[in-house]
Amino acid sequence: MCDIEPLKPSNTGWLIADVVADTAAFGWARTEVDPALLTMLADPQWQPYLVFPGEFVAAERVVTEVSIQPGKRPLFVLLDATWPEARKMFRKSPYLDHLPVLSLQPEQLSRYRLRRSKREDHFCTSEVAALCMELAGEPRAAQTLEAYLDVFTTHYLQAKQQMPIDLEDDVHLRLHGLREP
Repeated sequence: MCDIEPLKPSNTGWLIADVVADTAAFGWARTEVDPALLTMLADPQWQPYLVFPGEFVAAERVVTEVSIQPGKRPLFVLLDATWPEARKMFRKSPYLDHLPVLSLQPEQLSRYRLRRSKREDHFCTSEVAALCMELAGEPRAAQTLEAYLDVFTTHYLQAKQQMPIDLEDDVHLRLHGLREP
């Protein structure tokens, strides 16, 4: 996570930890690496993928599918930041240079409405995580993240306009319907 990203009220990275149990978050600094992150990346139970647009990466590092070796689980490394910050994090994190870069090829455009990239094919962090969950064969987690983002967005925009929240609207009912029994 880029330095102040977790403090921004429009940040969606924290939504992932609410839905995906095996989630870890690490602060990013240009000159230091959290040793716990390096330990996780080296752990043989994981098969790490750095999730980033392939257009910014050497072609030989880019993959578009998740291919898991027996006995391993996918580990998706997401850069939680604005697009300019994420590009800087990508360039200035040599400890990630050995990882394959998972370049997502979604058919839909971003639905994130709280902050906008100049490009509609750029996604917020929780949308990226939902796409990764789908690729990992976890469609319920993906759907839950999508529904949770819609609820989060609705609450954020309603609060910004000082409007009451309707807990029985479509977005809330969709999320409620995805709860584990």
